[in-house]
Amino acid sequence: MAVSDEIKKAVVILFAGDSGDGIQLAGSQFTTTAALYGNDISTFPNFPAEIRAPQGTLAGVSGFQLHFGSVKIYTPGDHCDVLVAMNAAALKANLKQLKEDSIIIVNTDGFDPKNLKLAKYNNGDNPLKNGSLEKYKIYEIDVTKLTRTCLADSGLGTKEMDRSKNMFVLGFIYWLYNRTLDNTLEFLHKKFKTRPDLIDANVKVLKAGYNFGDTTETFTSRYHVKPAVMEKGAYRNIMGNQATAIGLIAATQKAGVTLFYGSYPITPASDILHELSKHKNFGVKTFQAEDEIAAVTSAIGASFGGSLGITASSGPGIALKGEAIGLALMLELPLVICNVQRGGPSTGLPTKTEQSDLLQALYGRNGESPVPVIAATSPSDCFYMAYEACRIAIEHLTPVFFLSDGYIANGSEPWQFPKSSDLLPIKVNFAKEKSPDSTEKFLPYKRNEKMVRDWAIPGTKGLEHRIGGLEKENETGNVSYDPDNHELMVKIRSERIEKIADYIPLQKIDAGKESGKLLVIGWGSTYGAIKTAVKEAIDEGYSVSHIQIKYIHPFPKNIETLIKKFDQILIPEMNSGQLIKVIREKYLVDAKGFNKIKGMPFTASEIKNKLLELLSAS
Repeated sequence: MAVSDEIKKAVVILFAGDSGDGIQLAGSQFTTTAALYGNDISTFPNFPAEIRAPQGTLAGVSGFQLHFGSVKIYTPGDHCDVLVAMNAAALKANLKQLKEDSIIIVNTDGFDPKNLKLAKYNNGDNPLKNGSLEKYKIYEIDVTKLTRTCLADSGLGTKEMDRSKNMFVLGFIYWLYNRTLDNTLEFLHKKFKTRPDLIDANVKVLKAGYNFGDTTETFTSRYHVKPAVMEKGAYRNIMGNQATAIGLIAATQKAGVTLFYGSYPITPASDILHELSKHKNFGVKTFQAEDEIAAVTSAIGASFGGSLGITASSGPGIALKGEAIGLALMLELPLVICNVQRGGPSTGLPTKTEQSDLLQALYGRNGESPVPVIAATSPSDCFYMAYEACRIAIEHLTPVFFLSDGYIANGSEPWQFPKSSDLLPIKVNFAKEKSPDSTEKFLPYKRNEKMVRDWAIPGTKGLEHRIGGLEKENETGNVSYDPDNHELMVKIRSERIEKIADYIPLQKIDAGKESGKLLVIGWGSTYGAIKTAVKEAIDEGYSVSHIQIKYIHPFPKNIETLIKKFDQILIPEMNSGQLIKVIREKYLVDAKGFNKIKGMPFTASEIKNKLLELLSAS
């Protein structure tokens, strides 16, 4: 039977199965292959919090969604064109995300009575046989049996053979979308270089999956997704946490200071430590501390010694670092605090995303302790905003919060990476050694026109001074309990952070006109969904615009002028409404909130429906 070729502009595939089915590996391999082919891509890995979640259950489903195309892609996609379900739970958990004519590829071995019961299908009712999936194109393949048959002579045990099931599925999807196996073959040879038997097994099963599509006449169509038209340049595929780590390295190299990273492992921030530890060739020093407090204070100590101290965590860890962040503010030392946000409070939802730590970053410390707060909007933007966090920390001698979240930290996209010469310079202002003959008294907290003191490194002649968390006298740094001095210092600490607004870019309109009926304001990882929704609405003739705020404290100086040119303001957030509190209080505007607190990112259609609702009511 002849197989026809169909051209697709964009496709959303969701791989789903147990957390031990190698779903993340299959998804990431297809992502890399599509990126090498030249597609634009956005991904959304979604996995259980437990290391070994209960097999076969809804709670144990691991998923990897990727959206790739020959057009510009901003999100992992609202609804799926293809679902690969390795068991009944994976099908049930993801059925609501499918389009009506979606393709579903199921591993029939995962639909036995035991798996149906674990997936809570009533009385073992099998969705493959009861007609409930008639609106979809179902392809039933006994992946487990075919994999075991393929490896019957391998000498591997059943468990080891079953670990290659993901390669069968991956090979089949490669055939379906006309992709070569080359990238994954190279990957397997590197990954299992000390286990030739596993290389042989995985390669054999990968090719078997591809050949299954080629020889069984299962599908009457194959699909082509052409390379995207993208700006010329060198690209790589990048995940958010990788981009953060590389941005931190680039900034310290540009500034000519040593990067010291003190951290305690926590999901979803740990990959920053993993990535940084690979780059000792750049003089990066990584330290896994015994707890969060030791992590941040070691970073402060490094900054006192002339390095750039950096620490990272998620909400629970940031709570423990609070007093030390206030100390860094009092000392007026550079410190970058990366918060890769997750669902809270307390332990909350470790592997699910949320934007619920914005108010914690702005106000979550004792006393009046203002620090700059900036946020990345996408996996690749993590590079630029991590770089900015370092620049602000070094040039203004202050702790800086860099906000990311689990969605963009684990997501990936193609990245046209810059050359070093493309990056803004970072100026370091170390205090100079005093001559033995100098009679001028060293004033460690004497500030320049930016309200920034010189960075005095211990051991430098003539720069002896006192530091600590007690209130200091202005300029001398001596301990002071004088009431007037304390009020002065509180105001100075606030004023010098507000002064940073003179040294950050003005806010730009991302889409739409500079005035109109509705302005959608986003921050952080809502960027892709808002961008897609607003673009569609503009194409349909609606008066709507979009800004994505990256500098949250202080705001860019033109924000107020800009937002007051619109009749209505909508602020979508993955929390109960945190940025909206700040915008309302600061600019006295009647902004409307749109909130989602489900551990899942917004879809573009959710935001589009909301903005059309507001426009139709006006």
